[in-house]
Amino acid sequence: MSELSELYQQVILDHNKKPRNFRQLETANRKSEGYNPLCGDQLTVYLQLEDDVIQEVSFEGSGCAISKAAASMMTQSVKGKTRAEVESLFTEFHRMVTGELDEEGTPNNLGRLTIFAGVREFPARVKCASLSWHTLHAALTGEAITTTENLGPDINVDHISA
Repeated sequence: MSELSELYQQVILDHNKKPRNFRQLETANRKSEGYNPLCGDQLTVYLQLEDDVIQEVSFEGSGCAISKAAASMMTQSVKGKTRAEVESLFTEFHRMVTGELDEEGTPNNLGRLTIFAGVREFPARVKCASLSWHTLHAALTGEAITTTENLGPDINVDHISA
């Protein structure tokens, strides 16, 4: 197993077992529910948005290890950022996991989130990794519910939730 692959597994497992910011946010003034019908991931993203800055962010729900780890790392990445910065990060993340962004050759602000670059090799997992980001985007734009259903081709796979 390559060092990068091993690091990827360690980070995913750590954030899955001990997700950061995994709770209902009582002070939230924005929230959205996200659902990935392909594998059954469901989560709610809570935001406390003040003066276009995410002061606090959290999530709760259930899903596979990739979905939960992506949500955990997303909450760490967006706290304290402006809406514009978060939307830019959302776009970069989505482009990376869908193979439209070469995270190594193109300047970006993804930082540790590049750990999810390998997801693009597994099309069925792209929706798992991006669900929290689409749900965050929905919360920022005032949508109460979002789904990954129309984000790409449906792929029939066996998927075990963690």
